[in-house]
Amino acid sequence: MSNGGSSQPRPTRNDRREAAREKAKVLREQQKKKDKRKKVLIQGGVIVVVVAVAALIGALIFNNVKPAGPGPANMASDGIVLTGADGTITAVETPALDPGEDPVPTEQDDSGNVANIVTYVDYLCPFCGDFEATNGETLRTLVESGAATLEVHPIAILSNKSAGTQYSLRAANAAACVADQSPESFFDFNAILFENQPAEGSTGLSNQELKALASDVGVSSLSEVEACIDETRFKSWVQDSTARALAGPIPNSEIESVRGTPTVLVNGKSYSGSLTDASEFQAFVTQAASESSLESNDSTPTPTPTPAP
Repeated sequence: MSNGGSSQPRPTRNDRREAAREKAKVLREQQKKKDKRKKVLIQGGVIVVVVAVAALIGALIFNNVKPAGPGPANMASDGIVLTGADGTITAVETPALDPGEDPVPTEQDDSGNVANIVTYVDYLCPFCGDFEATNGETLRTLVESGAATLEVHPIAILSNKSAGTQYSLRAANAAACVADQSPESFFDFNAILFENQPAEGSTGLSNQELKALASDVGVSSLSEVEACIDETRFKSWVQDSTARALAGPIPNSEIESVRGTPTVLVNGKSYSGSLTDASEFQAFVTQAASESSLESNDSTPTPTPTPAP
């Protein structure tokens, strides 16, 4: 009578041991292949990550150590000179400074008939904002009438006061972009930057907001101005011109260097009066122009009388 069992003899202990060894060998070989594939994948991934990181580092290094480009056109003195007549304001056109080139001092009108007003401003400086809010329209009237010239030097001494965004530098760069591409719009762009001045310690305006302000004042070559703002094209120039202002000397001036903003000069004399009293500044302009006129007359040679025949 059959009990359903196998007719094959039962494996001996040695057979079972050998079979276990063979199975273990197969498993080890499979694991080795798996480990090898995993190692290749990991190494490949590491290489990709290393290459990506290296590329990023290389780009950052390139952006930070790339050779400085030329400065903005129309700012050869490190400032833009604005003149006017018959209700219009125009910029004195000058070539761009090459990297490392010294600025060219402006030749001021020393006849005593014109007030030569020079300002050094930081667009984050609240005191500069006070001066502009108080005297902006006075400056416009003086320049448009031909009674004064205005030379504006945008500098960046508060770049570390904008929560890491370097707003002072970016705003000065934006002003330089407008001077370079659309100098006829500079007066209005300078004014609108102060009208929209952010608080010191804030992140300041974004590049997008700076570009919107440039559009609002109707700059020409808007796309080029926008690209210039995004690239911070004149970053090196802003840093260099700021360093020059702080180190001095300040041409056409009684002061050695800029020690704070705003620094306001009228015919070389430093204004130290109220930043919120328009009449006080107007009186200073009148006095400085009058003194220059007297000095000009005193320096005029007296004609030598012609002997009688």
